[in-house]
Amino acid sequence: MKSVTKLIRRFVGILLFSILFLLFVNLAFFSITVKSHAANSHPWTTAKEAAESLRKTKNGYVMPDKMAKEIKKDGAWAVFIENSTGKCVWNLPNLPNSVPLKYTISDIVNLTRGYIDGYPTFVGTNKNGLIILGYPKDSFWKHMWPSWDYNFIANLPRTVLIVAALNVFAIFIIYMIANTKLLKSIKPITDGIQALPNGEIVVLKERGLLSEISANINRISEVMQSKNYQLLKKETARANWIAGVSHDIRTPLSMIMGYAAQLNNSRYLPEEERKRAEIILKQSERIRNLINDLNLASKLEYNMQPINAKKVNIIPVVRQVAVDFINLDIEDKYPIKWITDESLNICMVNIDKDLIKRAVSNLIQNSINHNVEGCEIYILVRAEDNCHIIVSDNGIGADDMQIEKLNASPHYIVCDENTLEQRHGLGLLIVKQIITAHSGVMKIGHSKYGGFEVDIMFPMEIT
Repeated sequence: MKSVTKLIRRFVGILLFSILFLLFVNLAFFSITVKSHAANSHPWTTAKEAAESLRKTKNGYVMPDKMAKEIKKDGAWAVFIENSTGKCVWNLPNLPNSVPLKYTISDIVNLTRGYIDGYPTFVGTNKNGLIILGYPKDSFWKHMWPSWDYNFIANLPRTVLIVAALNVFAIFIIYMIANTKLLKSIKPITDGIQALPNGEIVVLKERGLLSEISANINRISEVMQSKNYQLLKKETARANWIAGVSHDIRTPLSMIMGYAAQLNNSRYLPEEERKRAEIILKQSERIRNLINDLNLASKLEYNMQPINAKKVNIIPVVRQVAVDFINLDIEDKYPIKWITDESLNICMVNIDKDLIKRAVSNLIQNSINHNVEGCEIYILVRAEDNCHIIVSDNGIGADDMQIEKLNASPHYIVCDENTLEQRHGLGLLIVKQIITAHSGVMKIGHSKYGGFEVDIMFPMEIT
């Protein structure tokens, strides 16, 4: 599962980032702390400077006031032991009473690395003797026996890295063990969520940390299954109703068309009566075509119409549809202009030829139905990245809002307020379904001739 893998990566990433971030913060804090203390922690340097500043005069040893003030500022005291006598010959006035004024060699050895009466001591030397600085008892901690194994010090960087790596690994193992149960409960939940859009039945165990989420997913699955079942019943009833009504209408409609044709061709009826019979015949033909469209739309919607796709040259197929309409237009009210480039002879596509003929016929008929005063219809086949079939006219067209609705909607029937005459609706729905079944694209827009235009595109086949 990609989602579970991503989740695990996220957990691990957050864990590693947290470890590295905290390690960086700790190191930065440690460095800042050491630096801040080191800036005020130079007793050995101060002792050396004090020894160098101490001068021998006729009246004894004298320390410059600046150096003395610096020592006193840190709360320290100072004594000077002369080399020649081994006695304490000078001290600052703030010397504690518990600090001795006489030292043996062993005393000096001890104080150079340790304390005098609990005061941490630091020494500096000059040619005349040894100066001892004693700082407040709680100011410094001195390590009395600084002796380390050489190999331990030499291998210390590697040892620190190994210990740090082991600590990181231990934290990672603890983290993974603590979250294994959570990750195990997440996987079936993600599987269930991915199965819901496919309409699959989802039943998750409602236990563990995420039991509430599992329960909600189970409820959602139950609701979706119930709705899908109800929807299937409605759609089946609708399809059966369309098929039943279509079947029941065909027989009386055939009789109406037959009698209307006889009356239209009768020489014994007045001209006015024959025209009325002709109107009945034309309207009956429209009803018959509407019934056929309803059946085809229903079959295409429920994938009941077989698609017998074959690799064919689309140009002669479209040209034949145009020729059929030209032959039917006796009054030349809807002249069809074939504007396809004559140099284009082949445009191979994988289609069901009969269904594509029906789609192109619907587009031409759509232009005829919406331009009762007549219009010119233009048919263009163009081969680019895809094979384009463009049917346009110079009729009344449609405004931008209507074009937007037609492109966004599934093209169901839309009727005028005062008539049941079919608008840009069922015919375009069938075209849309046919094009979709062939993995094509349909685009509705304005014609460059001022009217309506539909551009249908199919993936081209290699010849």
